[in-house]
Amino acid sequence: MEIERITALPDRVGLETLKGLAYVGGLARLTGESAYLTFIGPFRGRRLRPQRALHQAMAVGVRAVPIVSLINFFIGLIMALQSAYELRRLGALQFVASAVGVSIVRELGPLITAVIVIGRSGSAFAAEIGTMKVTEEVDALKTMALRPVAFLVAPKFLAMLLMVPCLTIWADFMGVMGGCLFGVVGANFTFTSYLQATRDALVLRDIFTGLVKSALFSLVITAVGCHEGFSTGAGPEEVGRSTTAAVVTSIFLVVVVDLVFTALFYITNRG
Repeated sequence: MEIERITALPDRVGLETLKGLAYVGGLARLTGESAYLTFIGPFRGRRLRPQRALHQAMAVGVRAVPIVSLINFFIGLIMALQSAYELRRLGALQFVASAVGVSIVRELGPLITAVIVIGRSGSAFAAEIGTMKVTEEVDALKTMALRPVAFLVAPKFLAMLLMVPCLTIWADFMGVMGGCLFGVVGANFTFTSYLQATRDALVLRDIFTGLVKSALFSLVITAVGCHEGFSTGAGPEEVGRSTTAAVVTSIFLVVVVDLVFTALFYITNRG
């Protein structure tokens, strides 16, 4: 019995690896097709449907501003408090603004924004397309000679690609404002001196790094949400499964992408 288990373990690892690679391949194929329909298709006679993209942009971006603002403001304040706890012991409390600014712009702003967008929009994509799959509306689109990816995914792809970096810029600002609240109240900064210290600590590369990450996060969230929606099985309970899988998988892949590109930027900067 033990020999059978030992023998089965490599087979299972190999099978799960193949499934993972196939899943990533499906995401890449969906992203590539969406990018083609968005950026090349209009020049080859394919309709872009800007009204659907605008509707998605409102849902993804504008309606997410309040929650993104509130959470990132609190994150900036928490970072300032945590940084001040250690910096005060070293007699370097004046570096609070630098620590908060760099950590928010390079890492926490894009990542926290991506997690919020996953909860709001990634799950909604999976639920919307999954419901359409269960009710056979996706098959109806095919019957009417409408490509489901062009009709359902491409507008979401364009809206996410535009709005997530914009949300990230706003999230960075609100995070800095959260740190500024502590700086003014508890670290003897003035409002102007805190912003000046933050500006001196940041370089263009920091902002560019955060925006590149946010754009990649938007692609991951859209691809996973739509892929899970199209993969929904028969029955209403499968919609819930697809929604849960979309959230969990998106968060995992966003963290992996964040790790890869953070390491890449670190190696490039060191070199």
